[in-house]
Amino acid sequence: MKSYDYKPIGVCSRNIHFDIDDDGNIHNLSFIGGCNGNLKAISLLVEGKNAKEISKILKGNICGMKGTSCADQLAIAINSVLQ
Repeated sequence: MKSYDYKPIGVCSRNIHFDIDDDGNIHNLSFIGGCNGNLKAISLLVEGKNAKEISKILKGNICGMKGTSCADQLAIAINSVLQ
């Protein structure tokens, strides 16, 4: 299993941490900063799920006028480590 940290851009969270196992599944997702309840829920929902599938689902999700969101930034983070 490999661990990753990503510094999101344009959102309230300041860091995204996650692990990806040898089968490509996400584990131990956590956000520093941001909307605590929502981000805890995302972490629970993606636990053990395929990283590529999660990225496809969350990519392009925006928050207000920001043009991105913590979920979108997670998709970007996943894509950056899977390429």
